[in-house]
Amino acid sequence: MNAPEQAIAAVIGSARPSKNPEGLFGRITWRMRFSLFLLSFSLVLGLPGKLRAQGGPPYYTNDPQTPGDMSWEINLGYMPFLYNGQSTVHTPDLDINFGLGKSIQLTFENAWLRVKAHQTSAEYGLGQDVLGVKWHFYQGETSGLGISVFPQLAINNPDDSVRRGITPPGASLTVPVEFSKRLGPIHVNWEIGYDFVHLGPDGWLVGLVAGHEMTNRLELDVELYGIGTFRTSQDTIGAGARYKLHPLLILLLMAGRSVAPVSNSQPYFVGYFGLQVLLPPKPFDE
Repeated sequence: MNAPEQAIAAVIGSARPSKNPEGLFGRITWRMRFSLFLLSFSLVLGLPGKLRAQGGPPYYTNDPQTPGDMSWEINLGYMPFLYNGQSTVHTPDLDINFGLGKSIQLTFENAWLRVKAHQTSAEYGLGQDVLGVKWHFYQGETSGLGISVFPQLAINNPDDSVRRGITPPGASLTVPVEFSKRLGPIHVNWEIGYDFVHLGPDGWLVGLVAGHEMTNRLELDVELYGIGTFRTSQDTIGAGARYKLHPLLILLLMAGRSVAPVSNSQPYFVGYFGLQVLLPPKPFDE
């Protein structure tokens, strides 16, 4: 379970179960998701430019791509998750990725968290360490289909973050599969995975992101992301951008909210505001 998923799961895990849970296969939920993405796609596809969608920061959905052999991709971001009466904010979130060969990525992620629940004072502490290995094991030469698997282990640090309610009480193992594919004029990334959670209910995640590369510096995207247990869930929709400030630096921006009405377990705002550092630097035309 990566850092954004930890923040979301910490809130929805404490929510009361729905009296009529739809679960992962709820027909109403998926109709809402499909309708929202048709609207988002129609807005994006009406703009000129070459289409290129990429998962990863500032989005929660990952894609199959890796940094490349002996290359680094370092993301540093401010991530707020704001609910009625409570919030979790990554101040900041650090996500470090290193490529081994063309198809392997090693990942470390953690965040300094600010957690506020209802009328209590804010608590600060270190989040869980997330250790991951992505394997981009398939890339079709003619079909353009890319597939990867990205297991991630989240473990607590030897501090008092658990006692103060900042992090979950146990470890978790997230096993998602990522896909990328050009569908006519649309290039999309989607991800689906399962969370094996120690000292808590198991869960699932699903995400979809697509967008245009407007210029060789600017990319615009939309995302729909869902996470939950099999008793309660949270779906968010967001829009974002990547802007290449320099071959070394990319500006990352994303803002969104819950699909469902705002409540103690459904956010009125989620976002990501940060920078991506590429080592070695990549020219704008790559």
